[in-house]
Amino acid sequence: MEISFQSATVDDAPSLAEMNLQLIRDEGHRNPMSLMELTQRMTGWLEGEYEAVLFQQATRNVGYALYRREPEHIYLRQFFVEQASRRSGIGRAAISWMWAHVWTEADRIRLDVLVGNTSAHLFWLAAGFTDYCITMEATRQQH
Repeated sequence: MEISFQSATVDDAPSLAEMNLQLIRDEGHRNPMSLMELTQRMTGWLEGEYEAVLFQQATRNVGYALYRREPEHIYLRQFFVEQASRRSGIGRAAISWMWAHVWTEADRIRLDVLVGNTSAHLFWLAAGFTDYCITMEATRQQH
């Protein structure tokens, strides 16, 4: 399993948006954005305060991490490995590589996992993360 890592640029926004769309579907997120909207959002993030790293095998993108540096931690907004490449060690290798080469100044990484995304929750626990908080919400229809 030869994996390489490359910093993403704004030119990578369309590819990142395609993977983001798959991430939204895989995790059961209720985000209704189209691919064009996701591309525009990704472009804005990369032009702003977010950074991304592409995970590649034989020059083919198989995943990515999108993150923002905050004063007390790194906020990992999105982390994705394509379905066909999951459970092969890419995710763990990517996290390890990011700690060693990108997040060298960070003492903490924070991320969100949807409550219903059990497989992602188990992945993050296995990768050394611990539960920190639960965000709760109510909709107007519930009242």
